[in-house]
Amino acid sequence: MDLIPSFSVDHTKIVPGIFTSRVDVVGENKITTYDVRVTRPNVEPAVDVAAMHSLEHIIATYLRNDEQWKDEVIYWGPMGCLTGFYLILKGNRAPKEIHGLLLAAFRSVEEYDEVPGASAVNCGNFRMHNIEIAKWHAAKFADYLAANAENDAIFRYPASERLVTEDGRRFFDS
Repeated sequence: MDLIPSFSVDHTKIVPGIFTSRVDVVGENKITTYDVRVTRPNVEPAVDVAAMHSLEHIIATYLRNDEQWKDEVIYWGPMGCLTGFYLILKGNRAPKEIHGLLLAAFRSVEEYDEVPGASAVNCGNFRMHNIEIAKWHAAKFADYLAANAENDAIFRYPASERLVTEDGRRFFDS
């Protein structure tokens, strides 16, 4: 069984950034999944669960209300490893093309005093939010995106090197 693309990335070399995880074709339309990596996997601590939940709510609200992008957004949600998010958009843009959108989305977190939708009626775990730590992570990532806007490494997945036998079989780490 083949590894899915996000598991085929060398997580020992990935840096925070915006990466194309996969491009799917549905009928005549392309849909792109972006890996929005907030922390360096297995090096920096993962984002606190409650802060990640708050970032999910706030940034999803921002993305789905942005006049230019709201009709393109299909999904925004956290990675299970808590090192980043997946953003799914209609179309197929290079990660650099959505840099400004994500920079603005993460900068917008500072403007919130409350997490949108953080009530028992609107959220399945409304008590699990931490807006202050979410603001800290958002500011750190936004500053990083701004400082590295011209750094191609934040837009390109590092390639995994895999052993290929003479008969074409690929070996993957367990």
